[in-house]
Amino acid sequence: MIFSKKERNITALLAAVSVLFAWQAQAGAMHIMEGYLQPSWVVVWSVLCIPFIAAGFFSIKRNISGSHKKLVLFALCGAFAFVLSALKIPSVSGSCSHPTGVGLSAILFGPFATSVIGLIILVFQALLLGHGGITTLGANTFSMAIAGPLVSFGIYKLCKKMKINLSVAVFLAAFLGDLITYITTSFQMGMAHPGTSLMESVIKFLGIFAVTQLPLAVVEGILTVVIFGVIKKYRKPELEELRVL
Repeated sequence: MIFSKKERNITALLAAVSVLFAWQAQAGAMHIMEGYLQPSWVVVWSVLCIPFIAAGFFSIKRNISGSHKKLVLFALCGAFAFVLSALKIPSVSGSCSHPTGVGLSAILFGPFATSVIGLIILVFQALLLGHGGITTLGANTFSMAIAGPLVSFGIYKLCKKMKINLSVAVFLAAFLGDLITYITTSFQMGMAHPGTSLMESVIKFLGIFAVTQLPLAVVEGILTVVIFGVIKKYRKPELEELRVL
């Protein structure tokens, strides 16, 4: 596979930024940490992810693997998501929040292919950065790599059907996909540790992360619009082939 000078420069820049953020990563990040879930929930979330991951591999094989230009875009989406999801912002009660970055891939390649990107990112972060965990991999995959991308994809398609401005559509897709990830995570944590009541626990977690997650979702939406604009400028034929435009 031959990369252009521009593509090599973009890849190098993303790699440098990802190393910078990875250097700061610790085990207390917003991904549900190792050992937080009971064995029953570990199994439940892992099993729920299986059909989505399988559909993702089929989607990649059918729509992406035959074109090196699409593979470059797919890799760029993965690098973008890795960088953003490795960036931690301190929240309250000793917790942390971070963007997800998977909205871009969901818009370009759909939610199923994005689930594979998310799984790979989460495995690397759990093993190399102590960010998340192996026992919580299923739960983290479901929230960040499945629930979020499904919403991002659906919002983008809805906006496109309603002929909403393209930048607004991309922003809303990334913004709402980010938020649904953390709503899902809050429910996962609330169900694992319900306390006096499930909803009281869920509301508690939602309140904790809303402080930093709302502005982060806005920032992620803006960054996704910027990156999408660059891709549209230099890779418009691929976007048309993917039926994004």
